[in-house]
Amino acid sequence: MCENRRVFESFGGVPPRRDPDVPRFLPFRGLRYTTDDLAAVAAPPYDVIDDDERAVLADRHVRNAVQLILPDGPAESRYETAAALLADWQAEGFLAGDPEPRFYGYRMRFRDDTGRERITDGILGALELPEAAGTGDVLPHERTLPKAKSDRLALLRATRANLDPIWGLSPEAGLSALAAGGTPLGSCTDTDGVEHSISAIDDPASVAAIEAAVAGSPVVLADGHHRFETAINYRNEQRAAGVARPGDAAIMCLVVELADDQLSVQPIHRLLSSVPAGFDLRAALADHATLSDAGPNTAEGVAALSARMRTEGGLGLVDASGLAFVAPHDTDPGTSDAARFEAAVTPALPESVEVSYRDDAPTCAALVDKGVAAAAVLLRPVTVAQIRTTADARTRMPQKTTFFAPKPRTGAVFRLLDQP
Repeated sequence: MCENRRVFESFGGVPPRRDPDVPRFLPFRGLRYTTDDLAAVAAPPYDVIDDDERAVLADRHVRNAVQLILPDGPAESRYETAAALLADWQAEGFLAGDPEPRFYGYRMRFRDDTGRERITDGILGALELPEAAGTGDVLPHERTLPKAKSDRLALLRATRANLDPIWGLSPEAGLSALAAGGTPLGSCTDTDGVEHSISAIDDPASVAAIEAAVAGSPVVLADGHHRFETAINYRNEQRAAGVARPGDAAIMCLVVELADDQLSVQPIHRLLSSVPAGFDLRAALADHATLSDAGPNTAEGVAALSARMRTEGGLGLVDASGLAFVAPHDTDPGTSDAARFEAAVTPALPESVEVSYRDDAPTCAALVDKGVAAAAVLLRPVTVAQIRTTADARTRMPQKTTFFAPKPRTGAVFRLLDQP
């Protein structure tokens, strides 16, 4: 038995905390597919999969990870279905646990919106949970929605597994280099052309260096706020019932260096539906923002409006009248567009209006053109500096502020709460 395993198993997989404000990031024994065809069994994160894509993924392979993260069947039994599938696939030998605790290097090679080749190098490990969200040195930067948390809690209760990682950002320089090493375990290319690869990092020196690096600064949550809060709620639930186990105290997390060259942040736009007949959104916005017409709703017009938003610092509006540039009266350059939406748009909306979220401006504009949505408010992406500032201040941006792209594939590795 290697030294790392003796250390971690002696504490049931999670060593005692020496400093309550230090982010503890630990190796774990991953559960992985035994097939070499990772492309067939991996899936995007659950919250970006619609019904059509779920069907495509399920048809691609009977054991695709989508069957676990978005289980099929009646609402009252679908989570138990996921747990049964997870157990069956292990019994069949299609999933197998790694023999020793380790970190996992995770690389995404892609081209950004400008066509430039980019690489994101992160490390998958078990991030110890704080006593409550927003305490200690694991810092959320977005608010969350109750419905999403209840769904993920039901899945966690049934499977006792972290099926997909949350994202954490660390300002520690050099973390990317530590993530780039390791022994290759598998790779695949997704439908967007992103190359995903996973590697094993298990030599003691590298493990110790990663632990020390992540413990050196607060970890800022980039993605997965709902799952993070769900994991805390589940651990507390287990404690209250007197059945908590060591694995409940952590969550699988992809930690990436908080650096511009490592991160690609995209906007999340707002789609408005259930707008009352005859409601004049532009007139309603006049008390909170200055609007100027930006022409008809065409692909070229949307591109021009997006460019104007970047240079002049405003929001975009797509409605039945076409396009408009929206300049909120709050001109603080440090304010995120999601916060500006809450300040300038939300107060003007009737209570009946429903807000949904999409990350693609042309798609939003097309949905308005087809009448699927009454209007869309286009936002600019939040900056890395804004994320850092918000986290340092221990405040939170509105829900659905940041969209980090590309997304790691679900199915590269799973973490069982009962496996150290």
